[in-house]
Amino acid sequence: MRRSTIRAWYLVHKWSSIVPTVFLLMLCVTGLPLIFHDEIEALEGVDYETALPGAPSAESGVPLDTMLETALAERPGEVPLFMAFSQESPLLTVTTGPTPDAASEDMTLLFFDRATGESLGPAPGGGVMDFLLQLHTDMFLGQPGMWFLGVMGALFVVALISGTVLYAPFMRRLRFGTLRMDRSRRVGRLDQHNLGGIVILAWALVVGGTGVINAFADPLTDAWREGELAAMTTEHGGAEPVAPADYGSLDAAMAEAHAVLPGRNPQFIAFPGGGWSTARHYAVFFQGDRPLTEHLLTPALIDAESGALVDARAMPALNQALMMSKPLHFGDYGGLPLKALWALLTLATIWVLWTGVLLWWRRSPGEIERRVAEIHGGAEGQLA
Repeated sequence: MRRSTIRAWYLVHKWSSIVPTVFLLMLCVTGLPLIFHDEIEALEGVDYETALPGAPSAESGVPLDTMLETALAERPGEVPLFMAFSQESPLLTVTTGPTPDAASEDMTLLFFDRATGESLGPAPGGGVMDFLLQLHTDMFLGQPGMWFLGVMGALFVVALISGTVLYAPFMRRLRFGTLRMDRSRRVGRLDQHNLGGIVILAWALVVGGTGVINAFADPLTDAWREGELAAMTTEHGGAEPVAPADYGSLDAAMAEAHAVLPGRNPQFIAFPGGGWSTARHYAVFFQGDRPLTEHLLTPALIDAESGALVDARAMPALNQALMMSKPLHFGDYGGLPLKALWALLTLATIWVLWTGVLLWWRRSPGEIERRVAEIHGGAEGQLA
């Protein structure tokens, strides 16, 4: 590369690394325990998802009609609004209210074990993992915080690419993996930084790239979900209303829906009369029943009286591609071996980030031009 090209790539690498470093370190530090969130929450006993043994409530358990009767018996005089399912445990929740269009402050959330049919009482506290997840996701700033971290992730990807472009000319006269610890501390640290960056490159690109996708894909998916459901409810909204006393069997409705939509489990059911459904239909969001497809959503309308599937809409191809990237970010779909690998690579990333900070902090005046001149001239000098 020409001297001006090397200098340009160096400046890109420098600033795309410096600007997001603090936030990247935060994401790595908070992401490390989140890799093992299931195991940690099981030890804390603060999450029904990890504390309840049995098959996921989205797949099997006590009949849904029985679960609904149990919930309404706890809240006499109220009507069902939502029923939500877990893809990991027997946890099942039922939301009730005084009327089908009840305001959120008038709703009551009930927790049940679908494996046994027993009521679980109020939700346990989320503990430290909920705090770490919120910090990792949006820094408690909501959607703006998520977008900001998405931009920081994009800069991280740029830093990885620019660092790779610079690595070849800087190391062309050295064997791969050379650590010149017999030279100055700065040169040794630089070799560690470069080697660590190359080792984690592929993984960091996947995790960083999918993190950026997650930051911007969720709003797109939420907009699609609400828009698609709105279109469906508008199209079928003129049907004759069904009173809660005339609701048909949930189990029969789900059985018919599963026959038409195989390979999917329910995420939640919105009962008739609310903002998520029509006056006559259950609005059900189905999701894939495998770790790699669980983020693919299919909204469906089911006649609340007859149990017949009226309409279903698949996600657009773009949304499907975006949502399929989610499992690649978390590394929680391959058991403990994959989680351990994710943790080791996260620690390596922290080391690369930290050595980069030290190299920048302890730089000497005029070092940029000197290093560019050395590299352009073919010497073994390294760009700091």
